[in-house]
Amino acid sequence: MAGDTVTSLEISRSVAASPERVWRAFTDPAELAAWFWPARFGTTAEIDLRSGGAFRIDGPLAGMAVSGQYVEIDPPHRLVFTWQWDGEEEQTVVTLTFTASAGGTDLLVVHERFTDPASADNHSQGWADCLDRLPGWLAA
Repeated sequence: MAGDTVTSLEISRSVAASPERVWRAFTDPAELAAWFWPARFGTTAEIDLRSGGAFRIDGPLAGMAVSGQYVEIDPPHRLVFTWQWDGEEEQTVVTLTFTASAGGTDLLVVHERFTDPASADNHSQGWADCLDRLPGWLAA
């Protein structure tokens, strides 16, 4: 629908690791904290991996944190959660899909329900930066 405000974004990556391994990188708090944001952020992660369970990713040295609740958990295929930055009203929804491929895993990130196109653009860049760190973490 041309002319409509962009309220969602999609980013896909092919990762040379099994869906189970990529799933763990997103759902194990120690692993997520290790790669999701740059090390200089001093990132910590708390994860209560169950439907309705909460998560929080905190980058105290960068002065930023995001939290939300898990909506759908289907290991190692699909993970859906809400996403809300500290101090902001907007709550969005992220769906991660992990599909086995010849090279490992095709990962699809769909982030929806943005109220502001600039916010969608900022998140698109943020996700790209995060996902650029994932292959190196998985290979380490």
